[in-house]
Amino acid sequence: MKFKSPPVNSISLDFLTEFCISLEKLENNRGCRGVIFTSAIPTVFSSGLDITEMCGKSTERYAEFWRAVQETWLKLYGSNMVTVAAVNGSSPAGGCLLALSCDYRIMAENPKFSIGLNEAQLGIVAPFWFKDTFVNVVGHRVAERSLQLGSLHSAPEAHRIGLVDELVPEEKLQDKAAAVMAQWLALPDHARQLTKSMMRKSVLDRLVAHREEDIQNFVSFITKESIQKSLRMYMEMLKKKKS
Repeated sequence: MKFKSPPVNSISLDFLTEFCISLEKLENNRGCRGVIFTSAIPTVFSSGLDITEMCGKSTERYAEFWRAVQETWLKLYGSNMVTVAAVNGSSPAGGCLLALSCDYRIMAENPKFSIGLNEAQLGIVAPFWFKDTFVNVVGHRVAERSLQLGSLHSAPEAHRIGLVDELVPEEKLQDKAAAVMAQWLALPDHARQLTKSMMRKSVLDRLVAHREEDIQNFVSFITKESIQKSLRMYMEMLKKKKS
């Protein structure tokens, strides 16, 4: 599955809807046992949640957007399929979450590419289920430091802390992803699926039990004037960079 939402694969409501529909179709296709996620846009895997979805909208729209973010994570993190992220560009915030939610992460060996949950830099707090997913991959101490600082890790650093499983030269990324997929698919599906479910169930159940509360928390946080102000300033900064 290739992300193709120019210019930077921002995770908008449309992106999330399309993603969920596509994933569900693959999940329901008995002939499909695994999926490799990558980007059709060079240099960026996904720039994360679309800032325009979180700025100057109605509370109903914020709630709808956040529900879609939750749904995407629940579907991806809980997928029965083998999921491999072929990270062929930078992947901050929500983009990092998509990669973290997969079974295996391979990143292009490019020092310009970075990945991490950098929400703190924007004055936003990563929700508990972002945090739980991150802790499950890199461990508590690395996650705590990285989340507090809103760190974006270069590809070599991401590999060193275990955020990605492998680094390969850019031109070999897709071949490597296919080889990893073949290795995982060589196992009986039922044993792998049950093991995955056992490892991830408590984290998934925690969001399912607190979905409405999590939506309310997001809406009340994002509608604060101070947060709206900092998001507007960030959008202005991005516009200046482009010009």
